[in-house]
Amino acid sequence: QLQLVESGGGLVQPGGSLRLSCAASGFNLDYYALGWFRQAPGKEREGVSCISSTGGSTKYVDSVKGRFTISRDNAKNTVYLQMNSLKPEDTAIYYCAVQNYCSGPVTSWGQGTQVTVSS
Repeated sequence: QLQLVESGGGLVQPGGSLRLSCAASGFNLDYYALGWFRQAPGKEREGVSCISSTGGSTKYVDSVKGRFTISRDNAKNTVYLQMNSLKPEDTAIYYCAVQNYCSGPVTSWGQGTQVTVSS
């Protein structure tokens, strides 16, 4: 059974950096796109970034372009989200997700990791 486990969240000051990781077990993710989503208090969940199965294509929501970088290591069955120049508005629970393709429906969700950007 597929299990996605996020890690790397925490409290960081504005301008700081965090690296989120999402490790998958029980399933080979080589042929699937992997995405990061986030949900802030009182807001709907939004897609933040996605990476294709080969890693050759990436997408970002406009608000994080130039600050966040998504990557994957298929040998480790893991996807990463490097977040730099963090802003208070990046505060949210971040979820990793499996998708058949970027912009496609999510087939599996991780449990989420809290990111708080505050001074």
